[in-house]
Amino acid sequence: MPPNNTSVESYLAEGCGRCELFQTPECKVHAWSEVLVALRGLLVETELSEVMKWGSPCYTLGGKNVVMLSALKDAAVLSFFKGAILPDPEGLLVKPGPNSRHARYLEFVSLEDLEEHREATHALLAAAIDAERQGKQVEGKPKEPMPEELQAALDADEELAAAFAALTPGRRRSYILHVSGAKQSATRAKRAERCAEKIFAGKGFNER
Repeated sequence: MPPNNTSVESYLAEGCGRCELFQTPECKVHAWSEVLVALRGLLVETELSEVMKWGSPCYTLGGKNVVMLSALKDAAVLSFFKGAILPDPEGLLVKPGPNSRHARYLEFVSLEDLEEHREATHALLAAAIDAERQGKQVEGKPKEPMPEELQAALDADEELAAAFAALTPGRRRSYILHVSGAKQSATRAKRAERCAEKIFAGKGFNER
């Protein structure tokens, strides 16, 4: 199922489109709709441009991704693409996973939660915009090499290669880590083959 990139209004009304719960009351977007709407209100007050990417509202500066608005199972979140370099004196930013280098997110479970952290949220948004304007980059370890088996699968299927290229860097990396984690080439090839469905769905390896 392709992500819902129609509009932010469509996202809020119908969901992200990245699973079978799209356009159903069970979609996790509906569980956090009030908070998502309130967060969007903060975002549209900034100088960032609002677009749809990967099935969720994304906010950019000069065409560069700065922050994404989305719903997880347990919270609504603001995901900062360069969150690792942002000042976070209150320790509110969450690392998405143990291998995450760049992204960090703020989670909100209620409108009261948002109100409590409104000042800190404004400060993080301003810092993220400033970091992008200055062209700051997150320093990190060298990138993991692309496994030959995954590259072979992409080379053999143009549509799969295009879907892989459309993923966020973090999602692409999740597949590289997963396939590379197998010791035997035959196992790596099988892992690469089994990744296709999620890649076409626009998901990272660890996403449901």
